Amino acid sequence: MPCSSINTTSSADDNGALRAIKLSESTFLASLMPKKEIGADRFVEAHPEYDGRGVVIAIFDSGVDPAAAGLQVTSDGKPKILDVLDCTGSGDIDTSTVVKADSDGCIRGASGASLVLNSSWKNPSGEWHVGYKFVYELFTNTLTSRLKKERLKKWDEKHQEAIAEAVKNLDEFDQKHIKVEDAQLKLAREDLQNKVDFLRKQAESYNDKGPIIDAVVWNDGELWRVALDTQSLEDDPMCGKLADFVPLTNYRIERKFGVFSKLDACSFVVNVYDQGNILSIVTDCSAHGTHVAGIATAFHPKEPLLNGVAPGAQIISCKIGDSRLGSMETGTGLTRALIAAVEHKCDLINMSYGEPTMLPDYGRFVDLVNEVVNKHHLIFVSSAGNSGPALSTVGSPGGTTSSIIGVGAYVSPAMAAGAHCVLEPPSEGLEYTWSSRGPTVDGDLGVCISAPGGAVAPVPTWTLQRRMLMNGTSMASPSACGGIALLISAMKAEGIPVSPYSVQKALENTAVPVGSLPEDKLSTGQGLMQVDKAYGYIQKSQDFPNVWYQIKVNEAGQSTTTTSRGIYLREASRCRQSTEWTVLVEPKFHEDASNLEQLVPFEECIELHSTEKAIVRAPEYLLLTHNGRSFNVIVDPTNLSDGLHYYEICGIDCKAPWRGPLFRIPVTITKPMAVKNQPPIVSFSGMTFLPGHIERKYIEVPLGASWVEATMRTSGFDTARRFFVDTLQISPLQRPIKWERVVTFSSPTAKNFTFAVEGGQTMELAIAQFWSSGIGSHEATNVDFEIAFHGININKEEVVLDGSEAPIRIDAKALLSSEKLAPAAVLNKVRVPYRPIEAKLRTLPTDRDKLPSGKQILALTLTYKFKLEDGAEIKPQIPLLNNRIYDTKFESQFYMISDTNKRIYAMGDVYPNSSKFPMGEYNLMLHLRHDNVQFLEKMKQLVLFIERNLEDKEAVRLSFFSQPDGPIMGNGAFKSSVLVPGAKESFYVGPPNKDKLPKNISEGSVLVGAISYGVLSFGAEEGGKNPQKNPVSYQICYLVPPNKADEDKGKGSSPSCTKSVSERLEEEVRDAKIKILGSLKHGTDEERSEWRKLAASLKSEYPKHTPLLAKILEGLVSEGNAEDKIFHNQEVIDAANEVVCSIDRDELAKYFSLKSDPEDEEAEKMKKKMETTRDQLAEALYQKGLALAEIESLEKGEKAPAAEGTKDVDKTDDQSAAESTRPDLFEENFKELKKWVDIKSSRYGTLWVVRERRRGRLGTALKVLIDMIQDDGEPPKKKLYELKLSLIDDIGWVHLASYEREWMHVRFPPRLPLF
Repeated sequence: MPCSSINTTSSADDNGALRAIKLSESTFLASLMPKKEIGADRFVEAHPEYDGRGVVIAIFDSGVDPAAAGLQVTSDGKPKILDVLDCTGSGDIDTSTVVKADSDGCIRGASGASLVLNSSWKNPSGEWHVGYKFVYELFTNTLTSRLKKERLKKWDEKHQEAIAEAVKNLDEFDQKHIKVEDAQLKLAREDLQNKVDFLRKQAESYNDKGPIIDAVVWNDGELWRVALDTQSLEDDPMCGKLADFVPLTNYRIERKFGVFSKLDACSFVVNVYDQGNILSIVTDCSAHGTHVAGIATAFHPKEPLLNGVAPGAQIISCKIGDSRLGSMETGTGLTRALIAAVEHKCDLINMSYGEPTMLPDYGRFVDLVNEVVNKHHLIFVSSAGNSGPALSTVGSPGGTTSSIIGVGAYVSPAMAAGAHCVLEPPSEGLEYTWSSRGPTVDGDLGVCISAPGGAVAPVPTWTLQRRMLMNGTSMASPSACGGIALLISAMKAEGIPVSPYSVQKALENTAVPVGSLPEDKLSTGQGLMQVDKAYGYIQKSQDFPNVWYQIKVNEAGQSTTTTSRGIYLREASRCRQSTEWTVLVEPKFHEDASNLEQLVPFEECIELHSTEKAIVRAPEYLLLTHNGRSFNVIVDPTNLSDGLHYYEICGIDCKAPWRGPLFRIPVTITKPMAVKNQPPIVSFSGMTFLPGHIERKYIEVPLGASWVEATMRTSGFDTARRFFVDTLQISPLQRPIKWERVVTFSSPTAKNFTFAVEGGQTMELAIAQFWSSGIGSHEATNVDFEIAFHGININKEEVVLDGSEAPIRIDAKALLSSEKLAPAAVLNKVRVPYRPIEAKLRTLPTDRDKLPSGKQILALTLTYKFKLEDGAEIKPQIPLLNNRIYDTKFESQFYMISDTNKRIYAMGDVYPNSSKFPMGEYNLMLHLRHDNVQFLEKMKQLVLFIERNLEDKEAVRLSFFSQPDGPIMGNGAFKSSVLVPGAKESFYVGPPNKDKLPKNISEGSVLVGAISYGVLSFGAEEGGKNPQKNPVSYQICYLVPPNKADEDKGKGSSPSCTKSVSERLEEEVRDAKIKILGSLKHGTDEERSEWRKLAASLKSEYPKHTPLLAKILEGLVSEGNAEDKIFHNQEVIDAANEVVCSIDRDELAKYFSLKSDPEDEEAEKMKKKMETTRDQLAEALYQKGLALAEIESLEKGEKAPAAEGTKDVDKTDDQSAAESTRPDLFEENFKELKKWVDIKSSRYGTLWVVRERRRGRLGTALKVLIDMIQDDGEPPKKKLYELKLSLIDDIGWVHLASYEREWMHVRFPPRLPLF
């Protein structure tokens, strides 16, 4: 019986097709949230209590806002959202730090702020877990951008006031001192000018990293509680205090949420893990997830037409989009979401996310989904993707996974008129142009069903609106999911067992076809789902076993290791002869099925029906039992015309043909046209387009072709036209090779395109006029499309220069037509391999990482170290793991790159991005997760590459030669020639000149770039210079050889030492003792006491030995946290004086006044010794100066000195006179230091800053400090930035101080964030 025997025809109203549509207010509102198209409105009207009640849906998405309109309660008054989870960890805060409250009820927050606790909060243990978070890390880019504008406006107001005040002070000074000749007055004016300059530069460099919120977690004896201090978000200092926060607990317990502030209007929930050591603050990473949840389940009691499809259903929100990555899903998020869905006993999962895939129905996530569906009976619904209109564009997991219902996006006339505000909607419903199409590369249909792909649905409150229009298969999936929720609601109420297998069969066998051609199924699946008809089917078939029919297809005579789920004849060779296929049908029951009651009795008599027996032949009948049955199919495409053809083999139950197909074997044939013209040019003329029309052309790309030059000409229209132009080829173990353009023709004209192709492979050319483009003009668009194939075949697609001086020979041929051979090659990246310096394997502690099977997930953290000699743009690469989320057996990966201060510079996962880094040393920590310890053990020495982009001036352009000796002899340069078809020409690509290699490049590194051979017929000059501008380029790399041997090696040894053995022995013993002294710790009182005893002993033994005295000074300086600061600083001064006194400064000065002979080894040794002595003297003077300044500050009670040029009214004349006669020890010491070193250097500049500060010239002090920070090539030093902050505080720039405090947490975080 033909598979069309099931009555799926309906009136135009059934799929929303309206010949002449005129909207009323009610139909307009209904079109904003389409339900009529899938029969959901009819079903709920007939069964009001089957509106999703009793159904729980897990929303795998970007997060759902619990404050959004329509997402508070269900239609029967139950809580709408049962739980809100951040499965990615992007909102996690390390709250493992535990503090106790002081006598005033205050604690020190993780940010360093003093926080006042609410005395009514119960905390029997008295332990408060603290952590902090930059709030922008919790916000979307859109929200962050809005807040930055608001904060900049307020900050700028304060900053302009500060600038105005500084300019006023400078102007008043100039008016008072018209002619400034006095040195002190010059310094005073310079100080005022420096303040003005600093403020102006600060305005230019403003970079808002966002407010910091402190988090406090505690156990009240029953529950873990959370409070946040959000004062930094508020304008009013009385708002946002920790004590005023209403404590929250895990959302699923009390279902309460908070809002950070009125300005952001961003809702959040909290969850506490690992006994209070991890706090998860959950926000959404885009409005997408809330919109999706609203389509599926929103309930608006006052606006029922805007209800979601299943207003009675409840949801849990599982955030799989990682805020750290924008909104990209991660393996960790996906796995935790599945764990949560099972734990909450969900009935349905909706996932409106996906990515392209190399292997369909494969991977770790697919394995876990199969377990969830087959063992736990969850129904998984997912979007097919938005990569159409070309075929084989369905994404993973929705369009490529057998256990998931993949949904395409449909638009009805009502949706077009209402939601999209189209003037003249289409007369019939159709699939959106961009909706992804099947089949999968292994022949499965790809799209199961279609549903409305656009809606005006609720969005988060931070968007400052209640709802908005979005469209995509992301919207079609929740529409279908809501429809399925209606079915489950009814099934539960009527006691019908719920099975993903029976529900999917009902949906597919009752869907309304969209389009009249068999191949339309590749776009729409079985058609537009119909809830009411599907329910009737379920009721009628409830006594039949719940079975999924797994299809495995092998070509007869081929290896059985790789199976397909359908038959896909795409290449020309497969379409020129008949092929025989073996099809195995295996009935699959749920894991809890009874062997005796279900598996043993299962037996079905199946009639096999081919939709076109002349092309696809199969046996007529099949007796199917639990163990499955195979049969052969013959496909004969030889008499088919060029183009797309689609057929099915349907398995019909002989005893109950009304059930429709129990299984389908899709047969897709894309018979390509051969290119016979010379030169190889294909033209498609006179194509006519109306809105939504798609033309598909299939071409056998000639062998030898590697790129295409195409021209698209349009005519015959008035208003602008928008077209999607796609080409797609399929190669084994690759993602489909797709080129795409969206082009708009404002008037009849021509556009040129170039793109790469693979010779010998079928190429689909899909041209589509966008579904809403040109609606209302009543004029068709005429299109002519011309394709010219070009190609240069070479013997090496990847060129590897091995580091030697030898060039590589390249053989080039043009097989199609004459081509200009003009090779170009550039090396513009350096790739350096690293192995981890540390590998830590641990079991993850929380239940969110325990799989439904009971296995606890393990984590392997690998640490890599690398150094950048200069600032650079770099990207980490892990060849084993990158670029695969779904089609990989590894669970997840995540990396963080930090400097030595623990500042994070970059984060990423499977799709690493390039980021700019300043020079310095960095740690890269890579976090890998899996439940199989053996997999992780094998990855403990995983090789990682750091890829650095070279600047244009560093890029190495390679030369070409016609002779093998060309690179050495410098002759025989090869520029270009013309390749004649069939003739081969050879040339050499030479290695880079060693003196042209980028600096700081190490042995084992790889220079990577591109090489191209041909040029375009248009734009040839530009493409010839840069291989990456050409449509086809290949990788070329150069292995960096060992550096040249050190010329100094092998020189004669130094002259024999003149000292006696006993003298040398005594020196060695002395130096060893000093070394031991330097290695002793100062952490405890006992350790400090031992150090002091040894220091005193050695000093008595070697009283004038400068290195010992310098080491003692160094040890004292390291004890900077001493309680008696004045006593400690006096000790430092005394130790510094001892170092100074041990050095003959006259002799030192005399030595440096003379020049030494660099060729004299003894002179060089003396120079080194004297430079060391000078450095020890300078360090002693430097530390002495700092200690003198600190003692002075402490004795004054840290009172800021009066500004230069002002009168201190608190001092009497006698006091001032006394102070003026007292020697200024600091100034004397400073002048002495200036004799020996550059005081402006970053090493000693701090003392200059202190000097300017004690003289009241804070602006000059700030300028000196900023210059030091900018000149210091090392990672930022915390002490310098603390000094900067204290200077700004002293000046009184409150807004800048607040800004700098935020940046202190960016530059110097106390610890690395959690993965």
